[in-house]
Amino acid sequence: MTPQLPPAAPDVVAAAVGGLTSRLRKKLDAAIESYAALPVGDFDGVLRIRCGEDTEVSLTPGPSGVLTDAEQAVCSCLLAPRCLHRAAILSACPVPGPSTAVTAPESTEDESEPPRAEAAVAVTPAQIRAAAGLRTAAAAVLAEGVPAAGAVSQAELLRAAHAARLAGLHRAEAAALRVVRGLRAARAREDGHRLADLVTALRELLLTTHRLTAADPDPALVGTARRSYRPGGALKVFGVCREPVISATGYGGVVTHLVAEDGRWFSVADVKPGGPARARAAAKAPVALGSGALDHARLARGGLLISGATISPEGRLGSGKGVRATPVAGLPWTSGPPGALFGRPLREVVAARLATVAEASDDAARAPIGCDLVIVGAAGDRLLARELLPGAPEDGPLIHLLPANSHPDLAHTANFAQLAARPGIRIRVIGRLDPDRAATLRPLAVGPVPDTEATLRLPTDWLDRADLGYDRLRGVHFPPPDALPPVPEPAHDQADPLADSLLWRMRRLVELAVAGGRRAVAEPARDGDRQGSAAALRRGGLATMADLATALTTEADRRTRDTFGRLSAPDADRYALAWLSAAIHLAGAERALVRATW
Repeated sequence: MTPQLPPAAPDVVAAAVGGLTSRLRKKLDAAIESYAALPVGDFDGVLRIRCGEDTEVSLTPGPSGVLTDAEQAVCSCLLAPRCLHRAAILSACPVPGPSTAVTAPESTEDESEPPRAEAAVAVTPAQIRAAAGLRTAAAAVLAEGVPAAGAVSQAELLRAAHAARLAGLHRAEAAALRVVRGLRAARAREDGHRLADLVTALRELLLTTHRLTAADPDPALVGTARRSYRPGGALKVFGVCREPVISATGYGGVVTHLVAEDGRWFSVADVKPGGPARARAAAKAPVALGSGALDHARLARGGLLISGATISPEGRLGSGKGVRATPVAGLPWTSGPPGALFGRPLREVVAARLATVAEASDDAARAPIGCDLVIVGAAGDRLLARELLPGAPEDGPLIHLLPANSHPDLAHTANFAQLAARPGIRIRVIGRLDPDRAATLRPLAVGPVPDTEATLRLPTDWLDRADLGYDRLRGVHFPPPDALPPVPEPAHDQADPLADSLLWRMRRLVELAVAGGRRAVAEPARDGDRQGSAAALRRGGLATMADLATALTTEADRRTRDTFGRLSAPDADRYALAWLSAAIHLAGAERALVRATW
């Protein structure tokens, strides 16, 4: 198997691009596209890419698997290190996760160290300067749009992200790295890319840096470094499911989700550089917790009694020197803490979850939830289902199920096809809420619904559950066709209230700004809103949204002249602020509509 390019730290990439002459910078994007397709050879840990007959770039990642030093990337050409080959290869490397992910592999961190101090409330002058630099780089990317935001613009954003990291602005750094990944995916037209994700990342970055430059004292704007573990005392946790991880940063592995006796969610992760192959291999890898006598497959259906536990803010269990863990018997999804996950109506659980969620990346939105469903059909890659509740009407709202990961090396898509072929099947689901889509869940695992024949029949050693990313459902796992009662077809033809609402007009404008840049947004102002978007929003009762749309297009077309009558450069900050106002208003309206679909 051909090895992948390793992740490269933002400052290493930015320095390599910054060292190029203006002539070479113009050739950088074409070189990246050409060199990214070249084979990578592995020679005892040294990765080599032949860029020409007499030119070879050698990469030597550190212990973390990440290129963290300029000396770890060497080119054999005469212009090195200020050469196009080296800069292009580094620019083609995945962007690693923020902060600590660059400096230490997850499995070797000593999590028994004293906990780090929380972020200070007062924003320092150095942090304000770093935030301002990051806002300027982000505003430039927004003004350019995806087609023009090539490797040079991305390098400026990476340079600013590195400065934010040095200033301790962890949240801003993470948002900037997500923007760079999104830009790369959009320009490469990757299958899994969604323009909406890039819009969300850019909105988060601009909002965070705007508030930081205004010296907003909210400590959440600064954020905290990942894996800042805190003492958790004694815990007894039970495995619920495994989730494969294939990240855009070149990492792969597994996360095993656990629930404690008091209903709190925890997880144990094994994620390292390696991509899809690493995600498959980690399915049965030993758990780095306690004695290591348990692997992830057994933990997902077993339990642990932990003493001296350390816990990260997002519920990740640490494996420091003082942690002791003893395996205990697992519980089925019908009793104890796992069974309690299915005790509340889905609408109540989702309403409580969305009420506390300020943004799609919140940990509150990512914690799994449980429900009992009946599959009623399929539409494309989605399954359509309704919740099983005593006395619930059959024409209740549709619930859309989407694969948690559609990568071909995982089992999600194949398992969805098996379920789609059996309308009427009852399934117990552990999944993750998708807060950006109407009535949508992303299932992680399924199991049989108690007290019915029209449900799954899983092997005893699976302990009544199947991890959709790893375990493959077969015909033997389903009841005979005559055991499945008929179900009425969806009455609403799978209508999506979010897509069908007037909000699509504002969404199109906000996304156009990112996809096409400032010039594309200025067109409605020049043609007098000939398409009638602002007028339609106003007629629909969305007057504030119409005003924001008009303000955005007007600012996009604003040009000023100097005292000699020459056109001056447009104000990127004013334009970014107009776009940010429109994007925030749209996000709030969409979130309210999503809440209503449940």
